[in-house]
This record gives sequence, structure tokens and C-alpha cells, in this order.
Amino acid sequence: MMDGLFDSGLATVFDVLQMANELRTELPHPPPRWELTRVSGQGAVRTASGHVIEARAAEDAPRPDLLVVPGAGPKQPAPLLDWVAAPERGPEREVLCRARAEGVPLAAACTSTFLLAEAGVLDGLTATTSWWLAPAFRQTYPQVTLDEGHMLVHAAGVTTAGAAMAHLDLALALVQQASPALADLTARYLVVDHRPTQAGYAIPSHLARTDPTVSAFERWVRAHLDEPLRMAEAARAVGASERTLQRAVDKVLGISPLRFVQSVRLEQAAHLLRTTNLPTETVARRVGYENASTLTTLLRRRLGTTPGRLRSGATPAGT
Repeated sequence: MMDGLFDSGLATVFDVLQMANELRTELPHPPPRWELTRVSGQGAVRTASGHVIEARAAEDAPRPDLLVVPGAGPKQPAPLLDWVAAPERGPEREVLCRARAEGVPLAAACTSTFLLAEAGVLDGLTATTSWWLAPAFRQTYPQVTLDEGHMLVHAAGVTTAGAAMAHLDLALALVQQASPALADLTARYLVVDHRPTQAGYAIPSHLARTDPTVSAFERWVRAHLDEPLRMAEAARAVGASERTLQRAVDKVLGISPLRFVQSVRLEQAAHLLRTTNLPTETVARRVGYENASTLTTLLRRRLGTTPGRLRSGATPAGT
């Protein structure tokens, strides 16, 4: 733990694991109990809401079987990058490096994925982070393969989770590693749906505005949403060559221009399906697809949802 941690993130991890402890005896072959210990780089910490939580200094605590790092620090890219690199974070970065060197599995969610990357323990691995922080993460830590579309990413010895409420997904994933049956039971008691993707929550315009070329491309796409994608025309409109535009989109978003256009189209389609009574066929044509079946296939594949679910107000869910 560290100063500025998200109160809900810490509480969620503890609540899920404690619930799993209470439910484990209902299984014919229960896994061992979770023994939870709060540790930090330097003792007691103060949460983002001002609560003081007692914690053992990591150097005085026994070697853990697993080290979980809840989200902490600023929620916007520039101050977050300053925060994770600050000298004050030295003790936490040292704890992470030592744990990694000793073979202790690590888990982190939301902004704390930046702390792991800053400490170097994600080098050469695949990880996820909060969707709105993905461009800054990708540009700052190119040695990490970022997969921000997924809510959870498992790599060798490290599990990372996405935006703040992904602490719930992270904690359930930890339970699943010990017992899939117990994880399923715990999720049922907590009324938690399976949601493997963040894609349905991402806002393309927010991601695009981190780069002027990509932002201009995003505006052009929205102005021509019901037309076929013409990269040459788009590049001329934003004042760049096709190659420059493709490189800019890949550098900032980690995807191709076509993939980004699909994201914008699906975002608008989801909005229309939630807020209007337009037939799905009409919605499809308005966002550049020839028929409803193409739109339905992409909604299911990319966002894990369907027109029917969107019209009923259901949130994105995996299939």
C-alpha cells in the first residue's frame, strides 16, 4: 500500500478475499484460507479520502505468497507519471523490484500498473491499464506490450487489471487461481457478471485528443461516419501523409486507423441504439456499415454486446 491509494480499490480486494474465505467451507475440497496482511514501503499510509491505515513496513513483513498493489495516485496522465517517478515512491518501487527478483507473484489495478511499469517489473511482458491512460502508458513504457482492451491480463508472474472498478475483477481472478469453483461461488454471492473487456467503456475522442494529428483524424472520421473509409482523403484533410497518419495512430493508440474508425463507429452506434428507436439497419447505415448483420457481428466481437442488450440498457458483457 502507499499514500493516496483508492479507498474502494483496497476495500474491494479485501472484501472479495474475505468473502471467499467465508464461502470456502461450502466446497467439498476447499482451498487454503487467504491470510491478508497490509504492507507498505514505510508503515502507515493515508488513503485518497484521508483515512489512515496501519500497515507493516515491507522489510519487516514475512515474504508473501502474492503481492497486490491497489490503485493509487493521480488519475490523469501527466501528474500520474510525475507521481510514480517521484523520489517519494522509491520505497514502493524497491519493494516491487525485490518481490519480482524473489519470484513473488504481483497483481495491480488501474493507476498502479504505472508503478509496476516505472519499477521495470513489466518489461518484456503484456499488461493492461485504465483505458483513458493507455496512450500515456504506451508512449512512456514502450518496453511493455499494452493490451488495454482487456479488463485483465495475465503474464508470467504478474496480473494487471484495468480501470478502478477492475479491482473487483482482479480479486476474483486471484480467487480463481486458487479455485475456479470458489471464484464462481463468490461472484454469484456478490452478483458480479463476467466482463472481460474495457472496450465498451472507452471513449475514442478522449484517447485521440492526446495527439493533434490523431485528434484531427478523429474529427474527420466523425464528419464522414456514414461513408467508406478513404485513407488518402483523410490524410490530406489532416495535413499528413498516409504513412504519417498510420504511424501517429499506432503510436498513440496501438491500433491501425481502420481499427480506430471501427471504435468510433461502434461508439456512435451504441449511442444511437441506447437513445433512439431507429431500426438497427438504419443505425448500421448511419455509422458506415451496409447492413445490420455486420454491425451486430462487430458489436458482439468488439464490445461483447448486441443491439438488443444496448436497447435494454444492459452494460457491455463478455460472451
